[in-house]
Amino acid sequence: FVMSGGTEGVISPHATVFTRTKEMNEKNVGARDNKRLAIGVSHSKEFKPEEIGRTSQVDEVARAVKEAMEDAGIDSIEDVHFVQIKCPLLTSERIEEARMRGKDVATHDTYESMGYSRGASALGVAVALGEVKREEITDEDICKNWSLYSSVASTSAGVELMNCEIIIMGNAAGSQSDLMIGHSVMQDAIDADAVYDALKSVGLSSEHVKENADNGRIVNVFAKAEADPSGKIRGARHTMLNDSDVNNTRMARAVVAGVIASVVGDPMVYVSGGAEHQGPAGGGPIAVIARV
Repeated sequence: FVMSGGTEGVISPHATVFTRTKEMNEKNVGARDNKRLAIGVSHSKEFKPEEIGRTSQVDEVARAVKEAMEDAGIDSIEDVHFVQIKCPLLTSERIEEARMRGKDVATHDTYESMGYSRGASALGVAVALGEVKREEITDEDICKNWSLYSSVASTSAGVELMNCEIIIMGNAAGSQSDLMIGHSVMQDAIDADAVYDALKSVGLSSEHVKENADNGRIVNVFAKAEADPSGKIRGARHTMLNDSDVNNTRMARAVVAGVIASVVGDPMVYVSGGAEHQGPAGGGPIAVIARV
């Protein structure tokens, strides 16, 4: 299942549960000409505190993403449409443990460490799928060089683990599913055109969606959201980054969810905040799973 940290705005609380059988990835390989939804799972090694948010995390996630592709039976990177990762963060205890061994960490701000871990994990996806060359990434690029990103990564950080748990979603020829997945990339938080493009990628016409004629085919929409770090959206100033009452990730989720719900006619969508290196700065990936 997929979890997010909040259901701000119009997002309706819900759970999305994925199940699979071995027959989808083994017995029926080559049994279907048209590619259908396939899911792969993998885990990274456990990270030391000083590795979190750094290129060592990028490298290990890249390895694990390729492993998840193999597990899903997906043989082409073009067929990967969403990579969900739960990654670790730093705590005061973990920072102190590293210090006692003479090691320093990417940041001493535990909240900020969530962004570093999300960003490094997303860049690992980008490397694995050929979106970014590994030699282009240094420790200093993570959470600073926003020109480097993945178009399909969705990463979230949690205190309950020290490794990365990876779920890859794509389409494979051997899958017997009656579902398929496609994606697009929102260039900013109000990019409704990208929502329509994601729907078109799974065979849903914008005209039918507007008329609610095809909505029964949509299983769920998954997206990333963040407040544009420039402080502007299409040249106009926004205040999400300096509002002292509401965290910017909560605002961004509410905005993006409103745009998506207005297009698909359903508030039961998944929007995750914190999109470091997940889509262009201020934007983020958006994926649609639909019945064939």
